[in-house]
Amino acid sequence: LMRVEQYVEMVLQYLRLDSPDHDLAFRSVDVDDCVRQAVRKYARSFIRKKIALDFQETGIETVSDEKWLVFVLEQLLTNASKYTKEGGSVRIGKENGLLVLRDTGIGIRPEDLPRIFEWGYTGYNGRLDKRSTGVGLALVKQVMEMLGNKIEIRSVLGEGTEVFLDLRRTELEAE
Repeated sequence: LMRVEQYVEMVLQYLRLDSPDHDLAFRSVDVDDCVRQAVRKYARSFIRKKIALDFQETGIETVSDEKWLVFVLEQLLTNASKYTKEGGSVRIGKENGLLVLRDTGIGIRPEDLPRIFEWGYTGYNGRLDKRSTGVGLALVKQVMEMLGNKIEIRSVLGEGTEVFLDLRRTELEAE
């Protein structure tokens, strides 16, 4: 049921991206609160797979749309949970002003990394898993751009993946 709910949510968010106003409400946002919301939603998945979650509060405040930012974090935690083996770990914290999510998952092949944000691209891991849609990271990238933020993903096959979210905004003010 959770997977069905997640796919429905992805479709709804995709449809909202096509609307002229994107349903955006920029305000001052406590990033740690957004992380907690996303973690709560996927806590059962982490517990079921015995994946350790280490969340170090970041103190990051930004101007963003909280709903869309939580959606991005949920997608990233879903991937971390899906591709991290039982007993692995996910760490969330701050590094050089960026929000960083690190997992000890299966990693991404170097030849797949340049294409992970393409619509429908599942790569080697997606074909192995057979549950990948190639939509999650494409949506994440599009939402991050819509919010005026940047995302970078680094990965080492067999060791894990690091996601860097640059949530700094200087040109917008809270409504």
